[in-house]
Amino acid sequence: MPVAASPRLDGTRRKPVFALVDGNNFYVSCERVFNPALEGRPVVVLSNNDGCAVARSAEAKALGIAMGQPWFQIQSMAQSHGLVALSSNYELYADMSNRMMRILADFSPRQEVYSIDECFLDLRGMDVDLTLLGHRMRQRVAQWIGIPVGIGIGESKTLAKLANHLAKKQPCWQGVCDLTTLDGSMVDQLMAQVDVGDVWGVGRRLKEQLNARGIVTALDLKRADPVIVQRQFSVVLARTVRELQGISCLPLESVVAPRQQIIVSRSFGKPVWYLPDLRQAVTSHMSRAAEKLRAQASVAQMVQVFIRTSPFSARPFYSQGITLPLAAASDDTRLLVKIAQQGLTRIYRAGFEYQKAGVVLMDIQPKGQGARTDLFHDAQHDRRTDQLMQALDSINARMGKHTLKLAGEGFVQPWAMKRNRHTPAYTTNIRQLARARAK
Repeated sequence: MPVAASPRLDGTRRKPVFALVDGNNFYVSCERVFNPALEGRPVVVLSNNDGCAVARSAEAKALGIAMGQPWFQIQSMAQSHGLVALSSNYELYADMSNRMMRILADFSPRQEVYSIDECFLDLRGMDVDLTLLGHRMRQRVAQWIGIPVGIGIGESKTLAKLANHLAKKQPCWQGVCDLTTLDGSMVDQLMAQVDVGDVWGVGRRLKEQLNARGIVTALDLKRADPVIVQRQFSVVLARTVRELQGISCLPLESVVAPRQQIIVSRSFGKPVWYLPDLRQAVTSHMSRAAEKLRAQASVAQMVQVFIRTSPFSARPFYSQGITLPLAAASDDTRLLVKIAQQGLTRIYRAGFEYQKAGVVLMDIQPKGQGARTDLFHDAQHDRRTDQLMQALDSINARMGKHTLKLAGEGFVQPWAMKRNRHTPAYTTNIRQLARARAK
C-alpha cells in the first residue's frame, strides 16, 4: 500500500517537473462515453479484422483476459460472463484523443503528445499545488468528454511514468500520484513495489536479463551504477537509471518531427485473388497516406507498393514490392495513386490468394522546400492541385472521412478488413452523430 504523503520543503520548483496523463483503458472508455450500458460490464476492443484484444476494461482484465489474446480463445465468455467485444473504431478514438489533448494543453505551456491516449505536460515553475492541479485535470477531462484519466507527476519523464503506473494500480491515490510531494525514502518504498519490467522502456527481454543480475524492482534499477549499466547494456538503459534517480535526461518534445516515411497497409477481411480488388485496396491505402502527407505539410518523392499472400496458408506463398520515383515530389492523391497502380501492375501475379496490400511514401520533404526549375513546369496547375486537395481534406474533415473520395476506392469493398462489431463514428460523421433524447 502507498505510504502517506508529506510535503517536501526544498522548494526547488525550478527543477524539471513532468506530468504524464494517460486515458484509462482508452478505447473502451471512448465506447462507454456513447454507450453507457457498457459501464460495469467486461468489454474488449479487437484489433484489425477482429483478431485479438487490444484494449480491455477493468472487468475484462479481472476475468484474466490478456492483452493480445485472440478473440476465438475468449469468445465463449460472451455467453458465460457477458463479455462484450467491439471492433476498433479508430476514427472515434482519434477524435476523442484530439479533444482530450486540447483540454490538457490548457494546463501547461508545453505539451508532448506521446501516443493516442497519453501526453507529457511541463509543470516546471508552477507555483501551485500540483496534486490539486492533477485532480482539476481529471475533473475537467471527465466533465468535458467523459474519459477517466490517471496522472503521474515526477522530476523526470520516467518518474512521471512510474507515478502514473502507481496512480492507476493503487486506488488510494485517487488517480493522481505526485512523487514530488514525497521524500526520498518514501519514493524508494514505492519503487520497491514496482516490478522492473513495469519501468518505462524495460521490455520483457530486458527484464529477464536484469533479473539474472539481481535487478528485480524499480528500486534495484535506480540503485544501479549507470556507468556499469551503460557498459553491460546500453546508453538508453543508463539514461533510464539516471531518470529514476531524479536526473531529467529526456526533454519534452513539444514539436513533433514530420514522419520520414508514411506506411498504410491492411490485412484483407477475406482473401483477394483478382487485380481489380487489389487496385481498390491500393487506391484506398494511398488516399489515406496522401492525406497524412498533407497533414504534415510534406511532399513525397518516391512511392512503394507491396502485396503478399499469407505465410500461414497451405497455398503457395508470394510476396513482392516495388519502389518507383516521381518526376517531382508531390502530395497530389491522384498522382500518387497513379504511380502506385503502375507498380501494382508490375508486381501482380495471377493465381495467388493475396492476404495483404500496402503502400509507403518515401523521400519525404517539407512542401515548398525545393523550387521547380524544369522548363515545362506548370505553376498554375500546381495551384489548382493545391486548391483541390485542400477542398478534399476540408470537406472530409468537416463532413466525415470518405465523404469525398476517388472512384477507384470503390463503394463496395469486399476486401475491406473485417469489422463486424463496429460502432458509429459518433463525433466525426454527420450521418452517425450521437442522438440525445429527453425523457
